[in-house]
Amino acid sequence: MIETSSRLLALLALLQSRPHWSGSQLAERLDVTGRTIRNDIDRLRELGYPVDAVRGAGGYYQLGAGAKLPPLLLDDEEAVAVAIGLRAGRGVTGIQESAERALSKLEQVLPHRLRRQVSALTEAVSVGPDDTGTPAPPPDVDAAVLSQIAAAIRDSHLLRFDYTAPDRPDDTPRRNDASAPFADWPVLVEPYRLISWEQHWYLVARGPETGDWHTYRVDWATPRMPTGERFDPVPFPGGDYTAFVLRDVALAGWKVHARITVAAPAEDVLARINPAVGVVEAIDTTTSVLVTGADNLSIIAVYIGMLELDFQVTEPPELVEHVRTLGERYRRAVSP
Repeated sequence: MIETSSRLLALLALLQSRPHWSGSQLAERLDVTGRTIRNDIDRLRELGYPVDAVRGAGGYYQLGAGAKLPPLLLDDEEAVAVAIGLRAGRGVTGIQESAERALSKLEQVLPHRLRRQVSALTEAVSVGPDDTGTPAPPPDVDAAVLSQIAAAIRDSHLLRFDYTAPDRPDDTPRRNDASAPFADWPVLVEPYRLISWEQHWYLVARGPETGDWHTYRVDWATPRMPTGERFDPVPFPGGDYTAFVLRDVALAGWKVHARITVAAPAEDVLARINPAVGVVEAIDTTTSVLVTGADNLSIIAVYIGMLELDFQVTEPPELVEHVRTLGERYRRAVSP
């Protein structure tokens, strides 16, 4: 039988893990009698934890809402997940300081092995600018993958992973460069920085053989076994990892890419878009090209419509057809 203080913590953890527990279930999990459970519930109440009880044949205990926030008891994966969320929250307007304080408190109470893991994430992550309002659902990213990448960044270890973009077009070129995006074999890179932006996670890394810098979407990466092989970090050109990611993603970081000719000077187009949405190339004083992308055709169609400028879609053909269909739908919507 465990000591009373440890048992109270274990009881509190159980009450936090799901909404309802019967007295017999709690007694069985903690290997004590029902009377002991009732006494421990009373002790928790005396300490300020609002434990509600429903009597009767289907009775149960539940941790209620109260004026005092009880301490959270987190397992390893939950602690790392909270740290990742707080780190990303630093880029949300209005909660930066609160997220910083909460992350500091969490790190203080973590055991050493988890503190190193969380510290690696804290030091390896930068946050991009505020969201531009994309309606696309965020991709699933495994916290364990983020932790593994962050550890490789912290320790300056080469990182090897499989990298495949889902729904990649069949004509996407395959490059004989093991550090190139969309490689169909394990990628070996020098990892430098994780960037959280637009509900996506990106890795900035350098090819150890070519010296080329690339942006990789973390949700497209599946790390292999840690290499344990150190590399000598080199300064990042320009020093701004976030700006590099925004520019690189606009050019090559999406499932769908497009070139749109806009009947307006480049400076007018740039004034109407978030810099992260795309790259604008001047053709002449009255015409420019917007190079942009998204995870599906519908999002691109929405973006270019919001420019409120005349434009012509030239590629890809699927987007041309999508805009034509959308135009017909709008025309029918206003036809008598």
